Amino acid sequence: MLFAHDTEVSLVAAAALINTSGSEELLPDPAALDAFLAPWTWTGKRTHDEEEVSAVRALRPKLRQVWGAGEDEAVDLVNAMLRESPALPQLVKHDGWDYHMHATTPDADLHVRMQVEFAMAMLDVIRMKELDRLRFCAADDCNDVVIDLSKNRSRRFCENGCGNRTNAAAYRARKADALARSARPRTPSKAAASRAEDE
Repeated sequence: MLFAHDTEVSLVAAAALINTSGSEELLPDPAALDAFLAPWTWTGKRTHDEEEVSAVRALRPKLRQVWGAGEDEAVDLVNAMLRESPALPQLVKHDGWDYHMHATTPDADLHVRMQVEFAMAMLDVIRMKELDRLRFCAADDCNDVVIDLSKNRSRRFCENGCGNRTNAAAYRARKADALARSARPRTPSKAAASRAEDE
């Protein structure tokens, strides 16, 4: 594990949140937000209303700015997030998780807790000089973000099947190229032409 477990979960959750925006809105209502949050076991106050959904959606572009930012810019962005939402780091244990850090009180608004958890996770990323693990999907037709937690830094694609689509397209292109080459009329080599003349 590269980072502490709660840091990695915060980073992956932030990437997943950012990737809910795009050509189709994946957080259109409170029910969609509830479904998105379920795997992440967010604790604390929830209002389950449109205002909460709007605040979480408004957080996405702010988090996205950190992807692709240089170190100094990322530091400025993270520090601004922490100043806006006063952090109160504390160790907690819940829902089968051993002690881990929460950076706000449980009564803070959801979007505030999400912002601060991400900012606290980014402290580790920046201090460990690992900003290059925050990437954009390598597929030409995708704008999703990627957090690469692999040991060999090999993750290039998002979670939406872009890697499979890109690999399948490359395979089809290679097959089409091979078929096109095999369909071309062969021109005899100089040696073969010379032998034919001798006969």
